[in-house]
Order: sequence, then C-alpha cells, then structure tokens
Amino acid sequence: MVTPTSFDNNVSWIQRTFKKRECIKFIPSKIEQQIERCCCGRYFHEHNEHVKIASHDINFLSINKNEIWSTQKHTRTEPTDAFGIIEFEGMAHPAKAQYIRLSYDTRPDLILKLFLRVWNLKLPRLVISIDGGIANFELQPKLKRVLKKGLFRAAKTTGAWIITNGCQQGVVKHVGDALFVKSPKAKSDIVCIGISPWGVVEGRENLIGVNKLVSYHSKALATKNNATLNSNHYYFLLVDNGTSGKYGGEILLRKRFERFLLKQTNAQSTENSNIPVVCVVVEGGTNTIRMVLEHVTDNPPVPVVVCDGSGRAADLISFTHRYVREDGTMSPEIQAQLIHTIMKTFSYTKKQANNLFHELMMCVKKRDLITIFRIGEESSQDIDLSILIALLRSSCVSSIDQLKLALTWNRVDIARNYILSSSHQWPEQALEDIMMTALITDKVEFCRLLLENGIYMQKFLTIHRLEELYNTRDGPPNTLHYIAKDIRKIRKTAITGIYTLPDIGLILEKLMGHGYRSNYTRRRFRTRYATMFHQPNTFGQLRRIVVNTTLKPIDDTFQYPYNELLIWAVLTKRHQMALFFWERGEEAMPKALVAYKLNKALAHEADDDELEIEVATELASYA
Repeated sequence: MVTPTSFDNNVSWIQRTFKKRECIKFIPSKIEQQIERCCCGRYFHEHNEHVKIASHDINFLSINKNEIWSTQKHTRTEPTDAFGIIEFEGMAHPAKAQYIRLSYDTRPDLILKLFLRVWNLKLPRLVISIDGGIANFELQPKLKRVLKKGLFRAAKTTGAWIITNGCQQGVVKHVGDALFVKSPKAKSDIVCIGISPWGVVEGRENLIGVNKLVSYHSKALATKNNATLNSNHYYFLLVDNGTSGKYGGEILLRKRFERFLLKQTNAQSTENSNIPVVCVVVEGGTNTIRMVLEHVTDNPPVPVVVCDGSGRAADLISFTHRYVREDGTMSPEIQAQLIHTIMKTFSYTKKQANNLFHELMMCVKKRDLITIFRIGEESSQDIDLSILIALLRSSCVSSIDQLKLALTWNRVDIARNYILSSSHQWPEQALEDIMMTALITDKVEFCRLLLENGIYMQKFLTIHRLEELYNTRDGPPNTLHYIAKDIRKIRKTAITGIYTLPDIGLILEKLMGHGYRSNYTRRRFRTRYATMFHQPNTFGQLRRIVVNTTLKPIDDTFQYPYNELLIWAVLTKRHQMALFFWERGEEAMPKALVAYKLNKALAHEADDDELEIEVATELASYA
C-alpha cells in the first residue's frame, strides 16, 4: 500500500533526480534558411524569456549564424516538470501509462531505480528491444500476424520487458497491437516501455505537470515533425535533449539503459548470470544497420533477430547473411546485385552504397549472433522461437538459463535438440529445480525429457517437495479446498489453503471411503514426519525447524514416487500428468483403479458443492 508519506517522498525524489533541458542560446537554422527558427527546432518566440532578452533584437541574430548548436553547450538542465499518468482516450478498453520527462544523459541506474522502487516493477528475465523503421511502411499481413502472436507470447511467458520508441508510427504501429491486452492480470505480465523523444511527442505541452493525470488521444492526427504515443505501452521515458521536432536524442539513453540491464544479475538464475537482451529488427533504415553492427560487435554482444520480408534494412541484412561465404566473402555477381539494391533502396550514390555494403559485411562476420526469421521456413514458424534460438547462440546466457527459457516457452524440441544434446555437465540441483517447475506448470513432455536425461525420481521426490507441489498456486485450479472444508480436523487449514501431507491423507480417506487408510495418516509416517520437523501440536503448521543435523538423517523420500505423483496429479486436476505417471512404475491396474475412484469421488464432490457444471463434467469424464 502506498502511504501519503511514501507518495510525497517519491515525488520529491523524482524532482531532485530527473532533469529536463532547455535551449539557452538562439542560433538560426541554416537548414531551413529561416532566421526566426533556432537550430534546436523551436521558433524565437518559443524560447524562454532569458533567451529572448539575451537576443534582444532578432535583426541582430545573424551574428550567431556561424556558431554550431549543440545540446552540451547550448542547453541547461532544470528539474523535470512533467511526470504522472497518461489515460488514453478513445480506446475500446481503458489504458493507462506512467510517464516522465528526463534528460538524455540521465544515469541508467537512476532509471532502473524509478522502475523498481517508484513504479514497482520487478527485474525482467529477458529484454526484447524492438528496432526498425520510424516512418510508416506496409507490412505483409501474414508477417504482421505472426509478429503480433509471437511477440505477445514471448512477452507474456518470459516476464520480459519489451522496449520500443513508443511512437504510433513505423515499426511500433505494426507491433504495438501485439501488446494489447484486455485483462488487468494479463497486463501485469507484460511490461512494454516506450523510450521516446520528448521534442517529437504530439501534445507534450499537456503532459507538463507534477504527478499529473492526463487524458491523451493516441489516435489523434499528429502535426508535422510530431508523433503520438502508442496506447499499448505502459511506461514512457520521454527523453529531452533540448530539441523540438527532431529524433535521435533518445538513442543514446536507450542504448545505455539496455546495456545497463544486460549487466544486471538475473535474480531467477541459478548461476547468477546476467539478464539476456535480444534485439528484433523490423524494416529500418541505414541507422538500423549501424545499430545491428554495434550490437553484434559490442562486449558482451547482443543477439539480433532480423525479420526477413519486412523491407529495407532487414531485407538487406537477411540477403547478406544468406549469401556470404564461409570465409566472409561474397561472389562478385551477388555483391554487384546487393550494391545496386542498396542504391535503389536508399537513393545512394555508388560510393555511399559501397560504404554501407562494407557495414553489412561486418555485421555478418558475426553471423552466429544474427538469426533470420523467415515466414514459411519450418525452423522459423514463430518469432518467439527465433528469439529463443538467438539467445541460445548468445554466450551471455548460461546453459541452465537456456533450459529454463525453453521450459518457459514449452519448447521441448529445442531443449532436446539444442541444449540437452550437448556434453555439458548439468548440476543435479539445477535439473531438479527445473523438474519442479515442469511439474508445477504441467509440462508433461519436459518431465519426460528430464527423466530421460538423468533425473532419478526416487531421490528427487522428497516429503518437502511433494508438499510444495500440493501447495503451489500455479497450474490448473483444483477442488481440494472444497473437500478440506468438509473435514473437521483440517477445516482451519482449508481457510489458509496450506496443506501438510497428513492433511492430504485425510482428504484421500474421505474421497476413497470404505475404510481406506492413507499412508500419510499412518503412525509410522506421522512419526517420521514429526521427527523431521518440530510440530508442537498439529500437522497443519508449515513453520518448521529442521532437527539437529548431527542426528542420524531421516529418509525423506518415497519407495514408489510415481504412485505419489499420480495421486498428486489426479487431486490437482493435472490429467495428462496423471496419465504420464500411471505409465511409469509397477502395478498399472491397481493404480488405474485408484485414479478412477479418486476422479469419480472428485466429480461427486464437485456436484455436491454445486461447482461449475464444467468442473464436475470434466472430472467425471476422467473417471
């Protein structure tokens, strides 16, 4: 909960920390040959009063005509005067976004602090940087559909931050729809950040204010040299370098921030590896090619996914990548064709085209860091798969984190063919952690793959782990709560929804009936359980203190782990997982009868408790 004190502290910290930039010297623009417009892009009357006084007579401004305007020399910083919440109007579903105006040279650690402490985000597990054309362009309908679907899936499943330029034009206009979600819960899973030039934002004057709530129309027609903000972004860094109507000021801040994120430790990594960053290129101009070159030659490098067929820079990189030889050269015929295409695409001279050709060739010297996404190729059916493959090729992602990414994306084929196929020595604890995640998230094929690659289930399944599986909040919804509240001994436990194995034993006895006695409620198991954990009065407490480790260790595993997991899978409505464990171990017929009885009893309980008809029907069908 945000208290008034913490709210005031945040506002005060933002005003002390973040700056805006103002032009302090009027220098006439040579480009436009209009003496009343400054090189910063503003007209004379749009400057601050002190600038007007310093340049008291516009007729004498020609004395500055040979001076070269620069942000460093001709702007000054002042406390930011624009931050708050944008409320996008005219949308089918209401959307809001946090925003702040900040100087182009703001330290990236301060920006990250803003995201984590003020805007309450968590560090990402992955950063996807979208780059490409700023000007509007046409995109093949099929490619657009695949891009939208893949980016949404990548963002939702990996806890990624997606970073774009945030403006409703060019590449962002095409991919922005991919990030649109109706549900507030789904929105919380997606972090889309727009890093936009303040001087280009349409209606920026209305954004000026301290902690302001602003109504904004993203579909409004932008005036010349301006662009509206895309409504499918939830956070905006509006980068101010003192100019108006000019792009480019945001590039340095974005690059520094992305590089800073790349150096942060991934909190969810078992090997303390850094947060991976991947760049996705759609269309783009000559600056996009230079940006790709910077990414692949940087240290550490950033892998790049290029969308072939999206146009201009992306197509040129894709073409070069396809036809370059193993020794880094290209046949004279192909080279001549490529240079001709460059001249035609960018209206370049032969000399300019040759220079860009050499930049393309330098890019593909690092061809392992460039993944080409092509519609129609079996290996590139989804953009999220291409992103995953690009990360696998990147040295900044550890083997365990690669396996975790494959699990998150549920790509067992990638895990089998690209990751587990290597001779890498896998830490046992790391593989067991991944097995737990696979069980909790109901990834049956991953469980199968991990068993094939060395997980010994009799050692893996401990009392602690089985309890953790029963108490997870993830996975399909189940009806344990409704059954537990009917059992007097664990009625209080049902309120918290936290169960011990003896509690589960009572639930099993109720469902099985006919005098059935669960192993979890037998004296031998209860004594063993109590010896492992100090339990003062009841088994319904999960606050445990492990007994003195100098004593003889207690065996906390199970003789028949597949039987235990079969029962867990049935009780928690993981039907395919239940079938998977039924196939393993011995005594297939008795296990099938137990699963049948449990499903039938669960269906009956669901019917008695007047749960949704679909729940009762589903359970009955599996009985």
